[in-house]
Amino acid sequence: MEEQEISSRFIDRRRFMGATAGATLAALAGHEPRLVEAQGSRASATADAVIVLWMAGGMAQTETWDPKRYTPFEPGVRTERVLSTFPSIDTAVDHIKISQGLERVARVMDRGAIVRTFQAPDLGYILHSRHQYHWHTGYVPPQALAMPHIGSIVSKTLGPKNPTVPAFISIGQNMEIGAESAALKAFHTAGFLGSEHGPFLITNPHDAAAAVRPPAELGEKRFLSRRQLYEKLLAKEPVNEYGGDFQRESLIRSLESADRLLTSPSAKAFDLSLEARRVYDTYNTGRFGQGCLLARRLVEAGARYVEVTTEYIPFRYWDTHERGHERAKGMKEQIDAPLAQLILDLEERGLLDRTLVVLASEFGRDAITEGKVGKEVRDQANTPDVMSRSTTACTATSPPPDRS
Repeated sequence: MEEQEISSRFIDRRRFMGATAGATLAALAGHEPRLVEAQGSRASATADAVIVLWMAGGMAQTETWDPKRYTPFEPGVRTERVLSTFPSIDTAVDHIKISQGLERVARVMDRGAIVRTFQAPDLGYILHSRHQYHWHTGYVPPQALAMPHIGSIVSKTLGPKNPTVPAFISIGQNMEIGAESAALKAFHTAGFLGSEHGPFLITNPHDAAAAVRPPAELGEKRFLSRRQLYEKLLAKEPVNEYGGDFQRESLIRSLESADRLLTSPSAKAFDLSLEARRVYDTYNTGRFGQGCLLARRLVEAGARYVEVTTEYIPFRYWDTHERGHERAKGMKEQIDAPLAQLILDLEERGLLDRTLVVLASEFGRDAITEGKVGKEVRDQANTPDVMSRSTTACTATSPPPDRS
């Protein structure tokens, strides 16, 4: 299959948010050729659920989906020569190559597409939280009011597919990460759409089942007593006193939805221990892999939008400010098997045509440069002149100073 040359199409913010409504979100992954459109034979959208696999921290595209000229990672190599430090590998699609370390994904590449023409916006300066906010809401921060997450828009637009399963579920991100906690929370919200469309947050997918059942020692009577006390506290909150009827009613509906989930058979979808050991082990490369398995179970149960993140913590995971080659190798080991297995499992269950799976990151990076050409980040890392190898990891260093 020959790769087609795809021309960039610019979508303004309003059209972007409109495109996310329901199955038309698939339009963001690509468009039918104009000739096909003109002939009136364009295929109808089939997706009624979305799984976003969020590579938080800025995935290096030249070491993953868009490999360039390969330069072996060896000591003495001048960094100005380096584009990709991993060789490219063949995929199931002729002439489409990706980076070494993604061999399982390569075997299922015929089920998807790689968009290499995406260009992140220039938001004034490079900052993870700003770009994450923009990607998830369509708005440039800061905003005068809370803007809804794309998952909340899907929830509001389509409504629940299963009334006992949250429409929007976010997996894997700890919201308490220090200085950037507030920035993360700023876009994990339904904003003006109402609390009922907000994210159901699961920090650790391995313990997801605990989030949908009260502690055994609590008992039904004490649980109901606490619920009544909580409603009394809510009655004294500013949102109840000063908010509109819509806000109050949306909050109550969110509580009622939680009650339905706690007593519903759908709660079993959150329990990874119910999976066959063989399947669990395939996914279990860590929390991200477990999150992919949980996402599959939740979409099966009726969730509309599920986001699984490798987690954003400054200077960790994909936020590779140092040891970029080694860190990229480790991250690819985390995502390769679960991503490929997720596609295969959805296909086997007849869900792949109904589920849009999107892997994305707030921006890209390469193995060497911090920032972009002409706008390099100079206060966090220096671009060295040559590569060197330590006893434990491959690192980049500047040459020793001239002491003559």
